[in-house]
Amino acid sequence: MVIEELAKYGINHTDDRTVIDGSTAALVEKALERGEGTLTETGSLRVITGAYTGRSPHDRFIVDTPDVHDKIAWGSVNVPFTVEGYEKIRAEVIGYLSERRIFMVHALAGADRRYARKVLGLCELASQALFMRQMLVRPTEEELKNFDDADFVVMAAPMLKLDPKEYGTNSEAAVLLNFERHEILVVGTQYSGEIKKSIFSMMNYLLPVENNVLSMHCSCNMNPRSHGTTVFFGLSGTGKTTLSAADDRLLIGDDEHGWADDSVFNIEGGCYAKTINITPETEPQIFNAIKFGSICENVVIDAKTRKPDYFDTSLTENGRVAYPVEFIDNAVVKGVAKRTPDVVIFLTCDAFGVLPPISKLDENSAMYHFMTGFTSKVAGTERGIKEPTPTFSSLFGEPFMPLDPMVYAEMLGKRISTGGTRVYLVNTGWSGGPYGVGSRVKLKYTRRMVEAAQSGIIDECEFVHDERFNVDVPTECPGVPAELLNPKATWADADAYDKTAEKLARMFEENAQKRLTSMTEEVRAAGPHPLSK
Repeated sequence: MVIEELAKYGINHTDDRTVIDGSTAALVEKALERGEGTLTETGSLRVITGAYTGRSPHDRFIVDTPDVHDKIAWGSVNVPFTVEGYEKIRAEVIGYLSERRIFMVHALAGADRRYARKVLGLCELASQALFMRQMLVRPTEEELKNFDDADFVVMAAPMLKLDPKEYGTNSEAAVLLNFERHEILVVGTQYSGEIKKSIFSMMNYLLPVENNVLSMHCSCNMNPRSHGTTVFFGLSGTGKTTLSAADDRLLIGDDEHGWADDSVFNIEGGCYAKTINITPETEPQIFNAIKFGSICENVVIDAKTRKPDYFDTSLTENGRVAYPVEFIDNAVVKGVAKRTPDVVIFLTCDAFGVLPPISKLDENSAMYHFMTGFTSKVAGTERGIKEPTPTFSSLFGEPFMPLDPMVYAEMLGKRISTGGTRVYLVNTGWSGGPYGVGSRVKLKYTRRMVEAAQSGIIDECEFVHDERFNVDVPTECPGVPAELLNPKATWADADAYDKTAEKLARMFEENAQKRLTSMTEEVRAAGPHPLSK
């Protein structure tokens, strides 16, 4: 049967003994047998991904087919690739896989079965097949019996290297999404995050266009008693993982979700967490999930004891662990909440120290901050950065969103309006001055503010409107010093605050004007604006 299934996609195998559709244990065994990785002290499979230890954005392309030509937001992120060029690379990949052992994965993208897509993974490496098995939604036995044809296929050939001159790529690696063929090719890179994010990108097109479901790059948790849900948006370093992994809440998912008319659901069936500097005290859920069945990428281990050293960044600072969501004790394994989100929280790390630690947004300002996706890089995070540098990533996941940002923002706005969802902007960055002068907002206070937002208690407090940043700021919050809530009051020099705040407001305005040309005037007016021109 597997030979016939492969033939549907052009792969001509003659020996079904070289095609393995195996369990977790079987895939781990094959990966070890083939020298793809080693077991750590905790039983996790450790693999080294070679030259590629993270995503390679300049090697990602979308095939410019007639069915999507007028829908994709083409540009520096969604880069077009010709149909002819794709077919040439596809033929090379199929020929390459036809001569090698293939590891097959039958899985689902989307925990809510009404919107799920059947995914067939065809992998050169057992370790990448294991990654797909653990990261996607695992079908039931009955669903596997009725799997039939996949909705889209992922072909991963990491050891195949492309000649850029011959194939029109930017390097020996390429990640290609073809919406007409419903195919994804991941070539020349062993970093499994490329598989994860290309599937996410595919779903970020299919769910809004075909199902009227808002796809989101976010984490989501649920109140175990009321079943009320909170969605957390945030770029790296804002605290999204930490704040969503609360002991008194159930985790629906940590990275990718869909928001339907009557549900919010995990697109994945697993988690892909950073391992840098984790300890049982700082990240107990992630730490305890690193066991048999999980995959550690680019984590340094002791050659004798096989004990991982999560503080050793000699391979990369982007060490990762992938594991099924059920490895988290308080996870909602089914990945679905049968109600729409009660609360949306946008997390930002403002290193300028001028945004309020928490503020309330209306529908238009929520759409604005969704499209803006602001946070800050600080000195020491990247070479050459000597002062806070703003980073804007539309929808808090711009590299994975094929459609125009306004499409997703309008879907968010409608859901906020019809569902009565409350929206807050939470600054986990600096207070009392910018980075280097002020201090980071204490996590315990941020947790209290998030809890007050989730419970609705904060809405019973008095609010004042911040004219510059166009947000409503509470004057009090249970468990939080009142002076912390007014950022200007925490600065020793009020004039310096105004100067810095004007600078950031102008950055917001310039970013929206230059990069978000589809933003409606109503939404644009709801964003920050400098008080002086």
